Amino acid sequence: MLSKAFPLLSTVALLFPMGVFMLASPPLLILKYDTPADGRFVRGLFNVYYIGVITIAAVGAAGCALVGRGAVALAMGGVVVFVFGIRRWVISSMDELRGAIARGDAMAVPRFRRLHIAGMILNVVQFAIVAWGMTRLAT
Repeated sequence: MLSKAFPLLSTVALLFPMGVFMLASPPLLILKYDTPADGRFVRGLFNVYYIGVITIAAVGAAGCALVGRGAVALAMGGVVVFVFGIRRWVISSMDELRGAIARGDAMAVPRFRRLHIAGMILNVVQFAIVAWGMTRLAT
């Protein structure tokens, strides 16, 4: 019973922060990003989200491996690797753009906004893939 319940519960636990992030990040597009606090807040939100997803997926992968669900464990491990790479790219890019905004680079604000949108799009795609793929593997 645990071998069937754990992958499903892990998937639900993984989809929850993804869904919350999908709802929480679009309203932040109203920010002008012209103050250090705006960029710092958006960067912090993305960073907390990525760390949460990495942690939940890693725990889910380890638990699925322990209950003998190797395919689900590998899929969740793939989520960990993917989100780790995306986090590294998005957070470092946001840090660079925040510095450019502070220096007065006129193109930095539109680039930051595009990066914010790209991060949201990646989350929606990731959510869809996890929702579809993990439920197929968890059955």
